Amino acid sequence: MTADLIPELPDAADDAALAFASLAVRAGQSRSAEGEHSEAIYPTSSYVFDSAAQAAARFAGEEPGNIYSRFTNPTVRMFEQRLAALEGGEACVATSSGMAAVLTACMGLLKQGDHVVCSRDVFGNTTALLNNFLARFGVATTYVPLSDTAAWRAALRPETKVLYLETPSNPLMELADIRELADIAHGHGALLVVDNCFCTPAQQQPLALGADVVVHSATKYIDGQGRCVGGAVVGSKALIEKDIFTFLRNAGPTMSPFNAWVFLKGLETLPLRMRAHSAAALELAQWLAVHPAVARVNYPGLETHPQHALARRQQSGFGGVLSFELEGGRAAAWSVIDAVRMISITGNLGDTKSTITHPATTTHGKLSAEQKAAAGITEGLIRVSVGLEDVTDIRRDLARGLDALAR
Repeated sequence: MTADLIPELPDAADDAALAFASLAVRAGQSRSAEGEHSEAIYPTSSYVFDSAAQAAARFAGEEPGNIYSRFTNPTVRMFEQRLAALEGGEACVATSSGMAAVLTACMGLLKQGDHVVCSRDVFGNTTALLNNFLARFGVATTYVPLSDTAAWRAALRPETKVLYLETPSNPLMELADIRELADIAHGHGALLVVDNCFCTPAQQQPLALGADVVVHSATKYIDGQGRCVGGAVVGSKALIEKDIFTFLRNAGPTMSPFNAWVFLKGLETLPLRMRAHSAAALELAQWLAVHPAVARVNYPGLETHPQHALARRQQSGFGGVLSFELEGGRAAAWSVIDAVRMISITGNLGDTKSTITHPATTTHGKLSAEQKAAAGITEGLIRVSVGLEDVTDIRRDLARGLDALAR
């Protein structure tokens, strides 16, 4: 595909002058001849050409324009351009899910014989993708502790092509120094890929810190209300349009126009929501930190967090997710989870509704006992995604189970 196949939006040049909150509302919008104020949804599989010659030119990449909604759709394109603007990237590919985004990035950037260095506490399905599928095609992976930069450097091989990480990590909220890892990757001729799901571009911009590619599960904070599943890959035009888009065009892990429209609406309120999530999460973390039933709280906004200074340096907010440890193992964790009446027991996060889960038996349940131990996923660990309810009600709901343990 040529870079000219996807048409530039008429006002794209003006986006650079807008502040983040304005980009979240305005970037990427292209109005039709109807003059709609809200972005339009284009539920079409194909497009009509003016002539056979125009169709040939579109398919050959000689003329920009829509061809087929597996890889060119106006609504999806608006979402892609808005998210790229928010991340400070040049291009974006939207996918059908967050895991489809991870797969698309890997398939676009890796080939047989390549090596990946990956943080050991990435999402469990990412580990399964690397170990159970990419390994079949000759891509090897070495796992290292997220914050141990010496371990990252030591794991490099001549064939290392990608360093992959999530920061903050799920569910322990550990951080990586993005700028330092970018220097390590680039010094070796490799690429740094960062999953920015927990902070979103509203609170962290990995590309500005030296990362090459950003991966998103749009299902989480980008949607913000638990309605749709989707993902995205953001980076430079050279990487996205040559390697990433080519895989999506041929393999088809495509975002639907309706989901793209929902995510566009989510992006409009992203800065406001992330500030509210973070403020509530910090207040809840401070309360949990002094509760007698809680052994440890994992939240980078706490001054006791070992990487609090790094969080303040590379993030503009601390996020809406925290986890905490109970001494009583699975029985204690399940008793607290089962005692809640308002908080939703679900594996999703980034919702306006607070959610609670037991990582060892849900999101990370497919990991071996050894893998869980290495990643710090214990039976007494609980993860909470703090929503937009009144924090007093969230605290009261958790207190039902925690106070019973403390008696």
